Amino acid sequence: MPHTRDRSGPTEVPSRTALGAAAVALFVAAANLRPAIAAVSPLADRIRADLDLSATGVALLTTIPTLAMGICAPLAAVVGRRLGLRRGVLLGLAIVAVATALRGLGQSTWLQLSCAAAAGTGIAIAQTLLPAVVKTRFADRAGLITGVYTAGLGLGGAIAAGLSAPLADALDSWPGALASWSVVALTGMAVWTAAGRSLRLDEAMATAGPATSGLPWRSGTAWLITALAAGNSALYYCELAWVVPLLREDGGYCAGGAGGLLTALISLQVVAMLAVPALLGERRDARVGLALTMTLTGVGFLGLATAPGTATWLWIAALGVGHGGLFTLVLALPAVIGRDPGEAGRISAMAFFVGYGCAALAPLLVGALRDATGDFHLAFGLLGGVCVALLPAIAGLRRAAAG
Repeated sequence: MPHTRDRSGPTEVPSRTALGAAAVALFVAAANLRPAIAAVSPLADRIRADLDLSATGVALLTTIPTLAMGICAPLAAVVGRRLGLRRGVLLGLAIVAVATALRGLGQSTWLQLSCAAAAGTGIAIAQTLLPAVVKTRFADRAGLITGVYTAGLGLGGAIAAGLSAPLADALDSWPGALASWSVVALTGMAVWTAAGRSLRLDEAMATAGPATSGLPWRSGTAWLITALAAGNSALYYCELAWVVPLLREDGGYCAGGAGGLLTALISLQVVAMLAVPALLGERRDARVGLALTMTLTGVGFLGLATAPGTATWLWIAALGVGHGGLFTLVLALPAVIGRDPGEAGRISAMAFFVGYGCAALAPLLVGALRDATGDFHLAFGLLGGVCVALLPAIAGLRRAAAG
């Protein structure tokens, strides 16, 4: 008996330590999947002036990597099958690091757009494989651990958006500021490599790759998840692109005040990405949390559409808590509903493939509506309507999510 106690004690601690190290590796890896996009917006005026671009031309630096994230999402299935999950994610991070570093080579439109596309490809590979990582290593904590890496996504984007302009001032170079985020990507690669034993992905992938057949185009459940992913991504990139202009033009805020509210919005989302899944617990029925957070997100958009200068903090709080929680819950769906890492990877690839195409187009449509109407009221009202329109898709998950 004493001998058995001695043996069980030591194995429990390393197991918890390994889980913690694996979760940290996920967080750090995810933190590298947004700076390549989020760093552009604070530098848009300098980029436009130096490259002699129109506003649409500058927008391509955000649109192109987002499109690449969708178009190249199915490529992750091939990479994961051939290299395994651990090395597949590492390859994605390496592509992000190289593409980001190359941005520092000069002020060339062709160079910057090419690097943006390459970075989007790396992001697509790593991000599409992460749900399969969660399903493989954290099957019984899928919601909470998805919250961990989703918080990494949000925090990485928030830091890049906040520090890119000061970095450009310090380096006296916006290409240098963009390229500096490659250091963070290299750090992510080092942490991911060091956590190899804790992740334990090589053994898991020996019997099942993230994709052993084509994408699940005939699956009704996959299409419901894809619809939710598309709407979720479209809403997210519209927030990044247009909340500040809306608050300035329709809400009467100065540039600093509007920027501060966007920072508050992103910060609330990062907290909600972790807190909402933890509060909900690992529910068998994912619809409850999805419906609540989708409704709260819709309230935030509709509030900004109808009264952007009144009770603004209420709308920002609703959008922050609602969309932060929604983001995590939607990203967790492939891992929660997929029967194995392979199915989770295939559903994830399909959702990203379609979803990021919508995400790339949605901000352009909001801008077109603003130009046509002279304000953001109709555009943000329609974004709130998107939230309402997606509620039936959540209800349609009942069998898959509850079973």
